[in-house]
Amino acid sequence: MKNMNNIKAIIFDLDNTILDRTSTFNYFTNSFINTYFNHLESTQEIFDRIVYLDQDGYKDKNELFSELIEELPWNAMPQHNELLDFYKTEYVKSAVLMKEAREVITHLRKKYKTGLITNGKTSIQYGKVDILGIRGHFDLIIVSEEAGVKKPDPRIFELALEGLHLRPEECIYIGDHPVNDIEGAAKMGMETIWIKVNHPWKDELMVRPLYSIEELNELLELL
Repeated sequence: MKNMNNIKAIIFDLDNTILDRTSTFNYFTNSFINTYFNHLESTQEIFDRIVYLDQDGYKDKNELFSELIEELPWNAMPQHNELLDFYKTEYVKSAVLMKEAREVITHLRKKYKTGLITNGKTSIQYGKVDILGIRGHFDLIIVSEEAGVKKPDPRIFELALEGLHLRPEECIYIGDHPVNDIEGAAKMGMETIWIKVNHPWKDELMVRPLYSIEELNELLELL
């Protein structure tokens, strides 16, 4: 591995990297359907539509629930705020770790500082971290809403470097999004590892990750 002797910190994305975002949202969607659509015999179509409209978490939730209110066959149509409140509590409760995520972080903490940079709402992202019991596993956590800047903006990576007191070349950033995570961190001068989950690689990207992995637990052998 290139320059591994210089590496002092491993910084992670959260959703679809440490947290199994697909499973988490699926659990939430089932809870949502069980709460609001138990008057229907078949709900698979509703499940598929909610997952599709969510766009792997990249759809603004105000917009998502506005669309769902318009589209879905409600028995009694709820208020928009009711659905947002339901999401805030039930989605956080649904949080699931990637396979062997805890083991991976524990393994890496023996050798490196660890950090987390995630785009999202402060209450939701910290809520998931706390439900999973992993807040103490990181030397630094940055959530975009709290920071006032989001990936791939270089300033959010700069905040992490300042917080860890490290230079870019001393860090490896691990994430699933080719632009927000890999290109964003690489432009700051960090090494990167891309975890292939739901976002295909974009051929026009000029950066290349150090490694591409299918499962988080591959890091146990690589780092």
